[in-house]
Amino acid sequence: MKKALLKICGIICVLLSNLSVNAQQYSQYTQYMYNTISFNPAYAGNRGSLTAMAIYRNQWVGLDGAPETLNFSINTPLGVDRVGLGLGVTSDKIGPSSENTISTDFSYTIQLNSNNVKLSFGLKAGINLFEIDTDKLLIYDPNDHDLVNRNVLSPVVGTGFYLHSNRWYLGFSSPNLLETDHYDDIKVSTAKEKMHVFLTAGYVFDLNSDLKFKPAVLTKVVAGAPIGVDFSANFLLQERVTLGAAYRWDAAVSALAGFQINENIMIGYSYDYDTTELSNYNDGSHEIFLRFELGTRTRYKVNPRFF
Repeated sequence: MKKALLKICGIICVLLSNLSVNAQQYSQYTQYMYNTISFNPAYAGNRGSLTAMAIYRNQWVGLDGAPETLNFSINTPLGVDRVGLGLGVTSDKIGPSSENTISTDFSYTIQLNSNNVKLSFGLKAGINLFEIDTDKLLIYDPNDHDLVNRNVLSPVVGTGFYLHSNRWYLGFSSPNLLETDHYDDIKVSTAKEKMHVFLTAGYVFDLNSDLKFKPAVLTKVVAGAPIGVDFSANFLLQERVTLGAAYRWDAAVSALAGFQINENIMIGYSYDYDTTELSNYNDGSHEIFLRFELGTRTRYKVNPRFF
């Protein structure tokens, strides 16, 4: 079955060499509520502490050439908590292609009223390296000059807004405003990076002194692809254990778990089960993250949020 699927992927890639391809390319995360800075630079510094985050996603396990993503970020408030700075690195692989991105984030926050409602503005800037390794393909015609290894370096410029209080948030962002033609030197073949728009929202409900409930939603919009909507519902028990579930519209259902090991370290895991026919050919998707923070003791005493 794996060999048959690999052949099919090779045939599709050959067919696409004569087409203009527009697709949703940005990295996908089930635990997006912990990794907001990867797609919204306005989040930089908003946890009020130096925060380092690493997340690894292995999608569609058992399917050759399936997506694999590794993301690392670090961000911190600066000065009087109005300015936030961040640095992010992402490695994304799928089939014969890989993308490596390094970016910096800047945010500026203003307080809107006495109820601690704040609005943050963010900017993202960096570079992206897109690579194609045709040695990973089953090529029908080895003399096809269009199927060669390629490396394309392009700039990244993004922006975002983040309206929030201690209990709720609304986000609007585009991590890369630029459209890039990866194969613009070949007239018959063009793969374009399209602008992605992310809309996020979440709220924390205090059910009792030991239990909090946070529903959240992430909407992804990009030209040439269906709108993606992720719903999640998480429960926080005694400020230590997070349990929840998520649903990706017409795509997957997920189970999530997180553990606050101490005041500085949190780990989390999620498992996705596909609700499409693709579930017949893979064993689901796994995602794990590790978050490390400095200066969180005061935050836990006064801040009920866990986003």
